[in-house]
Amino acid sequence: MGIGDRMRGIASSAQDGVKTTTVSLLHFSLRFITGLLLGLVIGLIGQELVGYGTFALLFVMVVVLSVCIKMLGSLSIPQILIFDLICVLVAMLLRMYILVAP
Repeated sequence: MGIGDRMRGIASSAQDGVKTTTVSLLHFSLRFITGLLLGLVIGLIGQELVGYGTFALLFVMVVVLSVCIKMLGSLSIPQILIFDLICVLVAMLLRMYILVAP
């Protein structure tokens, strides 16, 4: 085994490492953003319904964020994007219901 083979092996392993790191970072950031937005929406809905303060809003956001990160951990990136699409469609449906309701 020559120096060229070793250099190709090192370059190949470095490329694989960068690829797996990028995919895992994208996966985590997608889970984090999804959880943060769901936590914000659920926290604001609860704040309007119950009337609790800012500390409780942050607490609900952190709890929902951690639950979403834990539950979405087993899903792949396309499955998380489909989940986000379903959440957006439900939000648009609720918005339409609020605008149409007397």
